[in-house]
Amino acid sequence: KSMSTITSAAAASASIASTQRDFIRVDLSNYETRQEEITKTIMEASTGQGFFYVVNHGIEIQDIRSMFEASHDFFALDDQIKSQYPIDVSRNAGWEKLAQIRPSTGVADLKESMQLGFHNNEDLWPTLDHAPTFRPTAERFMHQCNDVSTKLLTCLALGLGFQSDFFTKCHDVTQPDCLNTLRCLHYHDITGQVFPPEYWRAGAHTDFDTLTLLFQRPGENGLEVCPGREASTEFGHGDAWTAVSPTEGDIVCNIGDMIMRWSDDKLKSNFHRVRAPVVGEYQGPRYSIAYFNQANSSAIIQGRTRYPEPITAGEFIKLAMERNYRALEELKTKKESFGVQHTST
Repeated sequence: KSMSTITSAAAASASIASTQRDFIRVDLSNYETRQEEITKTIMEASTGQGFFYVVNHGIEIQDIRSMFEASHDFFALDDQIKSQYPIDVSRNAGWEKLAQIRPSTGVADLKESMQLGFHNNEDLWPTLDHAPTFRPTAERFMHQCNDVSTKLLTCLALGLGFQSDFFTKCHDVTQPDCLNTLRCLHYHDITGQVFPPEYWRAGAHTDFDTLTLLFQRPGENGLEVCPGREASTEFGHGDAWTAVSPTEGDIVCNIGDMIMRWSDDKLKSNFHRVRAPVVGEYQGPRYSIAYFNQANSSAIIQGRTRYPEPITAGEFIKLAMERNYRALEELKTKKESFGVQHTST
């Protein structure tokens, strides 16, 4: 199957949104000499919308395409093969399919994913026999993403008045408790299918990391964002959402919950979701790749004013997962009380 097929319907779907916004583009060219200017731009984007594009970041488009090709080839394997690398929640690594249920919807996201970190997941890497290009391509890409992240995290530290290496020390990929993760996603072909309103390819959520880098392919739209400062309801229900359609090669970045706490809410994480396209739009497969900058498990997350209580990143993630679980249980109870059968297809 061609990796570059883009239908007219796919292009048309880019224009579908509740509202339109112009998102800030952070240009990383000449980084060393423009660091002060870049810091100012990142802080403007991070304190306002919590979302921005990164351009001239140094990762070649061909390298991004190669990562998508490797991801595509892995997901094309039989489920019986992929199931040999099952998701291990304790390590946040491995393959899952139709397993992630968002509290915003109560139903499983219509996708599969493969995620891997820098350490402690040797047994979860697809073998070269199963996926010849996946591991070498992914490991190289992870380091490229980390190089970009280092520049962004340095600017965010300076913008918040910390030492320049404050966040990079807390996201040290050489340490065994590093939690930075690469996640390849495949949203399944749903051509001709009609779903009820509560079904999403990925339900509304914020990321409980520090900063997320996201790559998507032209024409495979559906990502929508509801900037945090404007979100007035839980999970952004009823708020204005905007379609995200970056140029090929642009990195989509969003602020996560960890740095929101570090900044005492000066920086704002935002709700985002992947809309399930309707009949008449491009409903073919959608691939995306995310690099999550999650602080090392032992790193201390502590604000200065609003959140002065110290908490380790490991505990922060544990509490976030527990909140999601409780929210799902409450939603399940609510549905059952109204006679609605809870499903997790």
